[in-house]
Amino acid sequence: MTVPLVLVQGDITRQRVDAVVNAANSSLLGGGGVDGAIHRAGGPEILADCRRLRAARYGKGLPTGRAVATVAGRLDARHVIHTVGPVWSATQDRSELLASCHRESLRVAAELGARTVAFPAISTGVYRWPLDDAARIAVRTVREAADPADFDEVRFVLFDRAAYDVFAAELATQGEG
Repeated sequence: MTVPLVLVQGDITRQRVDAVVNAANSSLLGGGGVDGAIHRAGGPEILADCRRLRAARYGKGLPTGRAVATVAGRLDARHVIHTVGPVWSATQDRSELLASCHRESLRVAAELGARTVAFPAISTGVYRWPLDDAARIAVRTVREAADPADFDEVRFVLFDRAAYDVFAAELATQGEG
């Protein structure tokens, strides 16, 4: 038995789940894309919690591939799990770091008791990771790492139709969809 992987085209800040994964930057202090949208929609409580984490444990920032949780503020979620994706490189294979973002986010979610988790397409925006490769890594890693004893559903929330179609094709290729 495997955890159901669900695709949604839409806004990750509007998902009713236990945990929303944020494609954060290492500062944890907000930014553009998904990170900025989550901070704007969730409100100042998320930023305040991120500042506490920076002061207590991550003075130099959250390392790439790691994940940490905060409150969700005004989001329809209980937690935000912040993970720092790698910047894509044509000359260096950083695939393991991208896979680690998904594994670490699921580990943190399980520790929090989050039964439903929503992921964005990590590193595919300003970090320029090719969407088809990101989808392959994300689907494979989540399928391998999500334990049905811990999770009822893992969602990939894709902002536009093009991203949705790429993830749908990857789910079909990997035998689910």
